[in-house]
Amino acid sequence: MSTDEQPQRPADTPRSLAEALRSRDDASLGALLRARPDLLTPVPNDLTQLATRAATRASVVRALERLDRFSQQVAEALAVAPEPATYEELHALVAGDEGSGGDESGAGGAGSGAAVEAALGRALGTLREQALIWGAEDRLRLVRTARELLAPAPQYPSPTGLGPTVAEATAGMSPNRIQDIVAAAGLPSTHDAVSAVRSLTELFTDRTRMSALLDEAPAESVEVLSRLVWGPPYGQVTADPARHLRWLLDRGLLLPTSPGTVVLSREAALHLRAGRAHRVLEPVPPAVDALREHRPQVVDAAAASQAYMALDTVEELLKDWDEGGPTVLRAGGLSVRDLKRTAVALDVPEPVAAFWVELAYAAGLVAPDGEADERYAATPAYDDWQELPAAQRWSVLATAWLTATRTSGLIGGRDGKDRTLSALGPHLDRSSAPEIRHRVLTLLTTLPDGASPTPESILARLRWERPPRGSAGGGASAGGVSTGPSSGGAPMELRARIAQWTLNEAELLGVTGRGALSAHGRALLGSESGEGSAEAGPGAGSGTGTGTGTGTSTSTSSGSAHPSPAELAAYGARAARLLAPQLPEPLDHVLLQADLTAVAPGPLDRPLAETLSVLADVESKGGATVYRFTPGSVRRALDAGKSASDLHAFLAAHSRTPVPQPLAYLIDDVARKHGHLRIGAASAYVRCDDEALLNEILADKRSQGLRLRRLAPTVLAAQADPGSLLEGLRGMGFAPAAESAEGDVLITRAHAHRSPPRTAPEPVHDGPPLADSTLTGAAVRAIRAGDLASTAPRKAAPEAGDALPRTTAAETLATMQAAVLTNEAVWIGYVNAEGSASQRVIAPIRVEGGFVTAYDHTADEVRTYPLHRVTGVAELADD
Repeated sequence: MSTDEQPQRPADTPRSLAEALRSRDDASLGALLRARPDLLTPVPNDLTQLATRAATRASVVRALERLDRFSQQVAEALAVAPEPATYEELHALVAGDEGSGGDESGAGGAGSGAAVEAALGRALGTLREQALIWGAEDRLRLVRTARELLAPAPQYPSPTGLGPTVAEATAGMSPNRIQDIVAAAGLPSTHDAVSAVRSLTELFTDRTRMSALLDEAPAESVEVLSRLVWGPPYGQVTADPARHLRWLLDRGLLLPTSPGTVVLSREAALHLRAGRAHRVLEPVPPAVDALREHRPQVVDAAAASQAYMALDTVEELLKDWDEGGPTVLRAGGLSVRDLKRTAVALDVPEPVAAFWVELAYAAGLVAPDGEADERYAATPAYDDWQELPAAQRWSVLATAWLTATRTSGLIGGRDGKDRTLSALGPHLDRSSAPEIRHRVLTLLTTLPDGASPTPESILARLRWERPPRGSAGGGASAGGVSTGPSSGGAPMELRARIAQWTLNEAELLGVTGRGALSAHGRALLGSESGEGSAEAGPGAGSGTGTGTGTGTSTSTSSGSAHPSPAELAAYGARAARLLAPQLPEPLDHVLLQADLTAVAPGPLDRPLAETLSVLADVESKGGATVYRFTPGSVRRALDAGKSASDLHAFLAAHSRTPVPQPLAYLIDDVARKHGHLRIGAASAYVRCDDEALLNEILADKRSQGLRLRRLAPTVLAAQADPGSLLEGLRGMGFAPAAESAEGDVLITRAHAHRSPPRTAPEPVHDGPPLADSTLTGAAVRAIRAGDLASTAPRKAAPEAGDALPRTTAAETLATMQAAVLTNEAVWIGYVNAEGSASQRVIAPIRVEGGFVTAYDHTADEVRTYPLHRVTGVAELADD
């Protein structure tokens, strides 16, 4: 086609991605920076640099991987379309000749033509918003890097399963061979190879003539084409191919690419596919199906009950570690043995124990103590946490879980070096975990109140929103981008596992009840009960994608925006307010029974619970907690400084039933024996006024390990330390008491061991974190100002053209002084202390002492610049 025959480009049509970005408004540029935060680091100097960075391979790969399945399909279709492509050409590739893709070839599930039309507009809006395409609807262009990644190549197949065009496949073919193919196809001969290739391409794209040609094909030839049509398009042939293969080769339906290898051209494959680029079209996201439905009140009650159990479990865990927890492994983390002991103490399976340990760590309640013999211990923040109301304590745990990148489900697995991943150890961070948790819970909001989802439908939706890499399978399935190493996201297998762990952990934590999202769980996400998600259907999204490129679109693939820390704190506070009425009120009483047990019919006040945990042992938990009184537990209370009268008064004050006589006898009996024997440090000694009792100890064979000997009628000496001697005599059935050097009874209370103040672990992000509106707004203003400086019209020196003139120091000073007098802005080149060069538009205010003070239009503020760092200055044009 001659130059005169080229279609005229409208004057307002952008010629490059930079021009397309320049035509956008600030809201659209902010949406781009939020969707692709890697473009913000560092902030581009101008829109040209932003466009260049948006077209780099690493950034494009990251953006493609974060598209939903249908947006990927649209990008893949655009990669095999002519460049530039019209909207009609793209629609034909997506929907096929029939427009709905509903034939027997496997486009089932694509939906109606109207659904495809609407989804195509939204997908184009998403691609345009993320600067992956640009141009008007009659000149759509895919960013060149994305086209290179998605277009067919011999090294890797296209996700569509299509091969090269006829022109690309015949590029190295001899002209005579091309003329032979043209003649065998029934076309008139041409005067050159270029026109012959064009004639063959026109044949393959003409539906009527192509159908007539295939009607003449042998059945075996049609079978070969049917095996190649959906990809991969390459096949192997021998030096002497069979007759049905020779028929295809002679007519160019199969074109040789190398010795023994042939390919089905793109035009021929599209005819066989009825014009569709994909075998399975998925314009509409899969719906989240309900498994069961419960009354919302039942769900909230079940979730609240589990939330209280979560608080109780975390408290029990840290109470068990109160005097110093397990030792820290040299490589960091808990040993397998310590994790098993913790699971036994909590009476839960090991994976569940690992979840509670990691949750306490993520909330900043436990940390290494930093001692030489490093152990895990509660942090000072744990003491503050205990003073909060129950609902607020739950909110702290829930928000920590929602934002944590540490993934407890990986514990027990292997890392890349085949090392076991341990609880609280390294290598447990997965940057995609918070996003997946938030997205799974957001999908639950699309169901009616009280409905629990099927896990399969959740996973299917996640696969649609973030297709696994390489899922195209040579065109056998839709979507998928196989573009080399990943720059972000997570493999689908890991995403599916994290999603399943999210459902389980949300139930453990009380965010959900009976599998359904609770009212306080919705509040934690910032969603009102019964609202549903903003992405409840395919109609979400505002961009049509068929405008001039200045509009924006809402993507259905990215899910709800991640809340800022301030928003998350507000959501957590509201969730706590909704949860508080559902939690049981603490009780100030227990029910004492004659079998030496006490029943707590609900949660107890903290002082009552702490004293009772010293006086009795927990026998069972559930709706009510059962405590058992034993001689050992009573002696433990006496060791803590309580007297028998104190214990009687405590039980009488907090029991709704009379104190049983067996319990009163038990306390009096233990108290009478308690302290009869006194143990001190000699190395250690036993002192008792009753000589017969000492004789009984010496005569007992079990005392031989203590190596006792009599020093006086009422004193025995031992070679064991006082602690071992104390435990040994207690094991023999006696009730000794430790005493100080002054002879006073030592009161033994549990020593609460705490780590130094520690902050909760920060989430580990893969790539730049998501930018908030404040940051993106400031970045857009800086980019606009920089673009103004780089594109501002200026008076050019005759010898320099449009380039910045290199001025001498005297010329720079004179121009600056003149600008101060005339109140005019000038354009300067400036090199900062780090050697970074930039262009700026400034309005000089004062020039003195080798510095110029000016209003910098680029930075939108008054700044002072050393004159010796100004490389050149030019006046702006009069317009």
